[in-house]
Amino acid sequence: MIRIGDPFPPAPGRVADIYDEFSSAELRTDLWVDHYLPHWTTPDRSRARYSLTAAGLELRIDADQLDWRPEDSPLRVSNLQTGLFSGEVGSSVGTHRHRPDSLVVRTETPELNLWAPTNGRLEVEVSASVDEGCMLAAWLVGSETRGRTEGGEICIFEIDAAAVGASSRARSGIKAHSDPALETDMTEVELPVDAARRHRWEVEWCDAGVLIGCQGTVVFTSAQVLDYPMFLMLDLFETSERSVPQEYPKTAAIHWVRGWAFGDASDP
Repeated sequence: MIRIGDPFPPAPGRVADIYDEFSSAELRTDLWVDHYLPHWTTPDRSRARYSLTAAGLELRIDADQLDWRPEDSPLRVSNLQTGLFSGEVGSSVGTHRHRPDSLVVRTETPELNLWAPTNGRLEVEVSASVDEGCMLAAWLVGSETRGRTEGGEICIFEIDAAAVGASSRARSGIKAHSDPALETDMTEVELPVDAARRHRWEVEWCDAGVLIGCQGTVVFTSAQVLDYPMFLMLDLFETSERSVPQEYPKTAAIHWVRGWAFGDASDP
């Protein structure tokens, strides 16, 4: 049995199904949608701000960036995700119904499954933001393409800028959302690294449960099973009142991402 503090299992002995170090001149449209849950809002509010640099992808919050939805102010987001799904305008059908009130489709989006494994492994190397009011996060969320109850979330990490230092803290775990078979199970993780520097996160999910690791060490385990298509979301949030213009852009970095879809729980 794998426990917290154990070495994270090695990566599969085959080439990753997806790998992106963001070295192209433009963002890969075969893997990423550069909007945050665009069906619940409008394109001018969901569109990500980012730059491709020598170190990877820099997510930005800019001084003129709009709140994701007016009623959620203050909440500005730059996000990449690996798929889209929604019902028709005015419906409540769509990926990541993460709050119980007022989420209705404002922009209908076609179903798009760029990477949506039912179980697998993901690794991502990041540098968190230290800008006031910001949070860097990585989630796997149920696409809900097969039904409304398949909406659970694996929270790989959420790192608040205020929790970044010589040693840092993050939140990791599982959020039930619309999946009645799940129980929300979140934990605060003490990281032995300055999260503003490059560091790696790992996650595996299969019929045996969920493992989350940081820098090769297991930080969260659960026997709960999320066995439905999952979109990856990489997000930079600003949730404080807008700062003075001179403090923008606020940034975080995604250096590379790689992932494997498992055929079944025994897939190495």
